[in-house]
Amino acid sequence: MKYLKFLFTGILFGVILSKAEIISWYRIIEMFRFESFHMYGIIGSAVILGAIGVQVIKRKQVKTKEGGPITFSPKSMSFPRYLIGGILFGLGWALVGACPGPMFTLIGYGYLSIGVVIFGSLIGTFTYGLFRNRLPH
Repeated sequence: MKYLKFLFTGILFGVILSKAEIISWYRIIEMFRFESFHMYGIIGSAVILGAIGVQVIKRKQVKTKEGGPITFSPKSMSFPRYLIGGILFGLGWALVGACPGPMFTLIGYGYLSIGVVIFGSLIGTFTYGLFRNRLPH
């Protein structure tokens, strides 16, 4: 019962992704071919909203629901690391035609072939977990 709010939040997230056409393979291909601004507008809006949210959290010193402080640890800006990661993420996104967010929404729409992608994502995440301590971070 206590997880019901997460279920409804997930359903709402899926409806929003669907209505915004973020789950559309055609919209994703348009983006990678630079034929439409639609996806760039959505991603850019999310980045701006996220930056505003982080600033509000920092300036208002928002607390967690347990009352502890929300902290942000500084990251080193290792250009090759982000370049390689971005290229791998983008290639996967372009080849599959779906980013990680809408994968489960696509299952809900009945595109069962996305199950192969979800399985691959889980295997990749598991593999990363196995080698995480040996990778440069």
